[in-house]
Amino acid sequence: MDSISLIKQPITAELEDFRQLFDRSLSSSNSLLSSVITHIRQKNGKMMRPILVLLVAKLHGKVTYQTLHAAVALELLHTASLVHDDVVDESTERRGQLSVNAIFNNKVAVLVGDFLLATSLVHAGQTMNHDIIDVVACLGQDLADGEILQLSNVSNREFSEAIYFDVIRKKTAALFAACTKAAALSAGVGEEQVERARLFGEYIGICFQIKDDIFDYFDSQEIGKPTGNDMLEGKLTLPALYVLNQTQDAWAKEMAVKVKSGTATEQEINRLIEFVKQNGGIDYAVQAMDEYRDKALDVLAALPDSDVKTALISYLNYVVDRNK
Repeated sequence: MDSISLIKQPITAELEDFRQLFDRSLSSSNSLLSSVITHIRQKNGKMMRPILVLLVAKLHGKVTYQTLHAAVALELLHTASLVHDDVVDESTERRGQLSVNAIFNNKVAVLVGDFLLATSLVHAGQTMNHDIIDVVACLGQDLADGEILQLSNVSNREFSEAIYFDVIRKKTAALFAACTKAAALSAGVGEEQVERARLFGEYIGICFQIKDDIFDYFDSQEIGKPTGNDMLEGKLTLPALYVLNQTQDAWAKEMAVKVKSGTATEQEINRLIEFVKQNGGIDYAVQAMDEYRDKALDVLAALPDSDVKTALISYLNYVVDRNK
């Protein structure tokens, strides 16, 4: 049995309930809207975030109607943010297929993203749980804040790891933390358990983003983006930041400034990528990711052994060890 199947095994029935609710949330009589949603759902991915919601809820008791609506709300908000991000980044590809804005146009993409966001809020409201509604609303703030912080950092001539981690906490880790916090809230556990669940999600999210950033230094069509895509968009991630600060190499710093200003050529980006790899950037990022994996494992260590706990450990290891 593959790792994803093992992860889903304790929540097979609950995951089917989620899928049915999620499908109903996206039904529309509007033909254009239906066409766009059908296109988005061609690359649904593995539904890793809803799986995390269901597993954490079951770890603390059972999956309730609040859990299911929270999972739908968070997945819709995540999807909306991706549609909007592609417009902001002027991206033409998402997960190996053309983006919504590339096939339709920016107006349609923005409006469909708005529809998904509004539908997310509907499902948050249907939890009838003010704390879960607050989680979803604050996540929307964090995702937007993270995007704006990333944009503002492009003109910053510093190569700051602190800013990098601030961005990924708001852009990526906040989503995983919202999933685990909402799940614990839906199970009705106490404040301490809710906070531990939130931390577990945050650590997973940081691992997830560092792994994604490492992928950008290697060529693979399976990943769904070309090598150096982050640098083409003016982004310097953890491997490069470490090497720039460690080596203080004049040429590398000059190239990094060109990357941030959007004037670096593809050849220059490829040379910078090789420089980062040769000077320990990938090893450093892997070490940082492993430290956050250990932090996440420490959160789980205090909990009694169960098939759900085993699935969550497998989930964490999958995030770190995946090849796309």
